[in-house]
Amino acid sequence: MKKILLIEDDPNIRRNLGLILKLEGFTVLTAADGRDGVRQAEAERPDLIVCDVMMPGLDGHGVIAALRARPALAGTPFLFLTARGAKADVRTGMDLGADDYLVKPVGAVELLRAIRTRLARHQEIARNHAEPDFSNLEPLLALSLTPREAEVLSWVSQGKSNGEIATILAMSEGTVKKHLEHVFEKLGVDNRNAATLVARESLSGR
Repeated sequence: MKKILLIEDDPNIRRNLGLILKLEGFTVLTAADGRDGVRQAEAERPDLIVCDVMMPGLDGHGVIAALRARPALAGTPFLFLTARGAKADVRTGMDLGADDYLVKPVGAVELLRAIRTRLARHQEIARNHAEPDFSNLEPLLALSLTPREAEVLSWVSQGKSNGEIATILAMSEGTVKKHLEHVFEKLGVDNRNAATLVARESLSGR
């Protein structure tokens, strides 16, 4: 269940939007001002943040600036929700790193569409940047490689030379080279870089 942080100083809007999100199955956190919003974002690590711009104390621009400066929160999808719909205001919000800018009054359909779109995009980005899991060679075996060929390819994709792989796997460099020839043939590639790309994509679940 995705967690949404709603930062809005108007209690009626906060309550109504919170209800809409809860009815759609989201876990909803609410904050009545920017400082509390930043505090909750740090403590709860929401999947997405919806934030008003005009708030007393720390406004929405201050909130996003604070969050984008924190590595753990810098990539969190962030939507501005505000009555300020002039092009200059929208541009300012986007320049600060917002993922979307919704102008009040916003309907439930528009809000939910924007949230789902940004969550899906964030998930896709995270999936495409996933680090390969070199501890599990099953994806390489699924490419019709033998266990030994999979081991060799795994080390190649981690930047090891033939000599280093020979030492790690206790075999001769000639044997490593022979395994690589078989790997290239099975993968339909002709060099280490191409083989590495295939391996890292497979081990990342792509």
